[in-house]
Amino acid sequence: MAISLLKKTLGLAWLAAVSLSAQALELNVGYQKSAINLVSLKAQGTLEKQLAPLGVTVKWYEFQAGPPILEAMNAGSVSIGMTGDSPPVFAQAAGANIVYIGQEPSKPESSAILVPAGSAIKKLADLKGRRVAFTKGSSAHYLTVAALKKAGLQYSDITPVYLTPSEARAAFERGSVDAWSIWDPYYAAATRAGGVRVLSSGKGLSANNTFYLAARDFAQANPKVIAIVFKALTDNNKQLRGDVQQVAKTLSGYTGLEAETYAAMLSRHPDYSVSYVNAKTIQQQQQVADTFHALGLIPKAIKVQDAVWKP
Repeated sequence: MAISLLKKTLGLAWLAAVSLSAQALELNVGYQKSAINLVSLKAQGTLEKQLAPLGVTVKWYEFQAGPPILEAMNAGSVSIGMTGDSPPVFAQAAGANIVYIGQEPSKPESSAILVPAGSAIKKLADLKGRRVAFTKGSSAHYLTVAALKKAGLQYSDITPVYLTPSEARAAFERGSVDAWSIWDPYYAAATRAGGVRVLSSGKGLSANNTFYLAARDFAQANPKVIAIVFKALTDNNKQLRGDVQQVAKTLSGYTGLEAETYAAMLSRHPDYSVSYVNAKTIQQQQQVADTFHALGLIPKAIKVQDAVWKP
């Protein structure tokens, strides 16, 4: 009887262990330096504390730009991440199994096309025949396309130079490119360093929407986790909307970037609240997708709505 009871007890313990293992979940977050809200949550350990009761462990992975975040997501290495408008368009067109799960308010003034301070380029039309650096498939890519259209130029009128932000800054500083299309915090850092002039911000060119995305399977299986992440982001936004200088100093302590760089970012984009993707934003995103397809920059036409998730 004692042996039978022991076997039964061990069996129940084994089943409990298997059940606990099955419930364990890893949330792999892909972020970049522009993701101020995520950076802040990471530094405070907020998600780790709030998700621990659900058996969820959190891991963080930093990227320079949005496209590699979505590549990692499609490969199964990242669960959720934040990017600008263009990366999910390129990813969806390439067949990536990802979905839009949320958005931040648009921030058109948080990106810009920069030229050297002494450049002969004075207006957007002067970009004709020039070498323009930006990350392929990034929000800066669409900003460049929109700027050319406004100036009455074709995409073929420039020589696009596809570089990561750090590579582009180096090329820009040594004069290997004539202009650089970029987003914050690289934009803010470059203007802080001096020797540059803003040819145009994104205002009037691009909504410059920011999206939270997830692997489709992860989103469908874990709506509760996503809801907790969104609430944490929105609650933390209240801190980010405090005194700009103090918030910038705090963020600087988290990452090592200059407080003045963060102050510039916050002044251009003070609201980092998160909501599910709305109809207006889907329409704006469809315009981004249609523009890239018309230029032959993505392999097929896509319907953005097909990749929008809601709980």
